[in-house]
Amino acid sequence: MTDTFPRQYARTQRLTLGEPRNVVVSPDGKRVLFLRSATGNDTVNSLWLCHVERNTETCIADIRALLSDSNTENESAQERARRERAREGAAGIVSFSCDSEVHHAAFAVSGRLFVSDMHGAHEIMVNNPAPGTVYDARISPDGNHIAYVRGSALFVCDMQGNEKCLTHEISTHVTWGVAEFVAAEEMNRQRGYWWSPNSDALVVERVDNSLIELITIADPSQPTSEPQTRRYPFAGTNNARTSLHIIDLNSKATTIHWDTEAFEYLASVQWNKSGLVVSVMSRDQKLLDIRRVNLESGETESLHVERDDKWVELVSGGPLLVAENTLLWCGERNGARAILLNNTAITPPHIQVRGIVSANAEHVTFSGNPLDQPHVLHAWTVNNATHELTQLTHDDGIHSVSTGGDTIVIRSATMQHPRSRTLVNNHHELLNNAEQSLLSVNVSFHKVGPRNINTAIVLPENHDGSTLPVLFDPYGGPHAQRVIASSMAFTAAQWFANQGFCVVIADGSGTPGRGTEWEREVYHDLATTVLNDQIAVLMHLHKIAPCADTSRVAIRGWSFGGYLAALAVIRAPQHFHAAVAGAPVTEWKLYDTFYTERYLGNPANDEQPYITSSLLHDAKDLTRPLLIIHGLADDNVLAAHSLELTTALLHAGKPHEFLPLVGVTHMTPQEVVAENLLLHQLDFLRRSLSLR
Repeated sequence: MTDTFPRQYARTQRLTLGEPRNVVVSPDGKRVLFLRSATGNDTVNSLWLCHVERNTETCIADIRALLSDSNTENESAQERARRERAREGAAGIVSFSCDSEVHHAAFAVSGRLFVSDMHGAHEIMVNNPAPGTVYDARISPDGNHIAYVRGSALFVCDMQGNEKCLTHEISTHVTWGVAEFVAAEEMNRQRGYWWSPNSDALVVERVDNSLIELITIADPSQPTSEPQTRRYPFAGTNNARTSLHIIDLNSKATTIHWDTEAFEYLASVQWNKSGLVVSVMSRDQKLLDIRRVNLESGETESLHVERDDKWVELVSGGPLLVAENTLLWCGERNGARAILLNNTAITPPHIQVRGIVSANAEHVTFSGNPLDQPHVLHAWTVNNATHELTQLTHDDGIHSVSTGGDTIVIRSATMQHPRSRTLVNNHHELLNNAEQSLLSVNVSFHKVGPRNINTAIVLPENHDGSTLPVLFDPYGGPHAQRVIASSMAFTAAQWFANQGFCVVIADGSGTPGRGTEWEREVYHDLATTVLNDQIAVLMHLHKIAPCADTSRVAIRGWSFGGYLAALAVIRAPQHFHAAVAGAPVTEWKLYDTFYTERYLGNPANDEQPYITSSLLHDAKDLTRPLLIIHGLADDNVLAAHSLELTTALLHAGKPHEFLPLVGVTHMTPQEVVAENLLLHQLDFLRRSLSLR
């Protein structure tokens, strides 16, 4: 069978399989651990070791060999849910933890527990295990114990498999050691327990979900199967009740205290030799309280309260203590996000900090971008005392770093290379088994209009200059960019371009990288400025893409992009003539508390921002072709969003198309589904724009 791009894109999980990933560098800089699958269409990752001094790569945990007595993986429902929150589509080893010196690594696969030294791996057979399967395994810093979640409890075992339950509460509503839904989905906090630096205790999160509304997700294709139930915190309703507890290896527990009524969100936990710091956030997200924990009493003292009249942005890697009395975190200062050391900015205002990679008393390694270049992502170190900056990456692209000792591992995705490159000390390149796209991208970057909206134009390969219909392909909302200096980001857009479209991708109001005010333009209104920026790009399109036929303009998107696509044809039909809305949020009251209330506030206090941003109230105004696509197993953007919209359109007598995907989640990882979705969208666009 002849390979096509849609088939390649689907079976390679968007050309990501086979890449080195999850890089960890030992403190002495001699060892680099990472995950990689054997080929570009192999989903099963194994654990690899790069010996830095010898520039050699060795597989130290071949998961297929370790699971040789089992034909298939059998992950628990809890692990599948964790992977969905992390948007993890691979299999095998998808995460691992290391001891402090990176001499050992631990991981769980198919509910079984494994540990590896730097030569090989073996399974730890737990003595008299409790019911349930193991997931989220984390080795202690000294390498002598492994903690893991089994069912709804946290366990620990030694290297001989002697197991002990640290949390004995049994309740269908309570979990220990597991991040609650909004933390994993919206706060980028995927974990619910943390080892002490001395390996003698853990901080464990307890989550009580009993106050959250119960939803049911059924499979209509299997009417005899039992529906699945979930707890989903709709905007304006109850959140989970969370608490933290210090539990030692003898199960002695100390509760950590803070005002959970005023600060109901647990944002972060950082425990190092300088101390234990937790950050907690108010329901309206305008206050972030950073608190030091007394390890003996569990009492906490506030070190700093970060305030914002709209919302405080959470940034990965902090807050944390880099010395006993030196607190490091990120906050908005002088129009940009800065690294703050005891409330003094140590990064300049022309750089937007995107995340803290590592930090100590001498310097901080972080990722960010110049404010005038939001399409790139670089890495820097900054000296804590002198504030001197050292840039670690230079070529335009999307770069990430991992460090240890004198070793720096840099992953780079640029426009010049069809695949990412991962270099150890700028010398040894880790083998990348990912497939190269069957397409070559033809992309140009532009700053459009008075607002300098970052825009990418994708034209057919070897385009002859002829007139083309237009396809907008945005995400267009908070926390995600589509216009980035990486050729890998444009492969799907290039396929649509090759089918005869001028593809337009614009990062408008609310998208990251442009500074404080730009991100906050969507406060209390996720529709108006977001849509206006797409229209502004369309109005200027003749200047940057003379081949664009603006009498035939379509728009497609997924998730927030799906919302924006439907919004465009409903509210601006004079500009957008057809839309494909994939997994759209149509009624923001049906989305979760943390994300939605950050931008629109609590609907219990003020419904107007929700009315302004809803699609359901405007369904009667649809006059253009609209294709709605939604996975019926989606537990992030529930299928109720699309069902509500299609019902409202039907009641208003508005023709449209609805494609429900049975058994498909928000990720659409299934190969056949992913391939045929592209083909189905193309057919709809051609029909709707009369291109046949």
